[in-house]
Amino acid sequence: MGGLAVSFREPASREVVERVAVRLGERNIEAIVVEDLTQARSAVLARLPAGAEVHAGKSKTLEEIGVTPELAVEGKYSYLRNIYLKMDRKTQMREIRKLIAAPDFMLGSVSALTQDGILVAASATASQLGPYAAGGEKLILVVGSQKIVPDLDSAFARIREYVLPWEDSRVRATIGIGSFVGKILIVEREWVAGRVTVVLVHQPVGI
Repeated sequence: MGGLAVSFREPASREVVERVAVRLGERNIEAIVVEDLTQARSAVLARLPAGAEVHAGKSKTLEEIGVTPELAVEGKYSYLRNIYLKMDRKTQMREIRKLIAAPDFMLGSVSALTQDGILVAASATASQLGPYAAGGEKLILVVGSQKIVPDLDSAFARIREYVLPWEDSRVRATIGIGSFVGKILIVEREWVAGRVTVVLVHQPVGI
């Protein structure tokens, strides 16, 4: 498979990562290749102006590179999770829904990235997929090279065989119920130049 991470856990070769970065560029998506978690963190934070409105889904990738704690620091950014968790879900759900649907900056990751540069994100609730697709003014995705797969069939296999079992186990341990694949977003190309940035990390990060 030309050095691709077919095990779903092993990093892709440098040749493959560089080739995927080129394919992303051809799809109007900025690609930044970095070596490790520290560089990934720096690349994300460098793109967030002080005080920026930022939303981020629950992401093991963002936690591992150390971005999530930075977002949560009071006064550093307008971090929407800090805001909506203080709101009443029974009486203010409409306001919460609208607040997180169109943030100035949306951060996250994806479940898989094909050799041809197609991004695939799966979610049970799909709360992050709207901002990914179009709602977020700027989208920054951090993707470990172990998520690179040969094609869309392999991307779906990675979701079903690798990502979902991990997520199901995590959710069961947290809230006592299982998870599932609710919706899948496939990003083949971006319409707005400069809207989407993918930070490609040689070092595996996230699931």
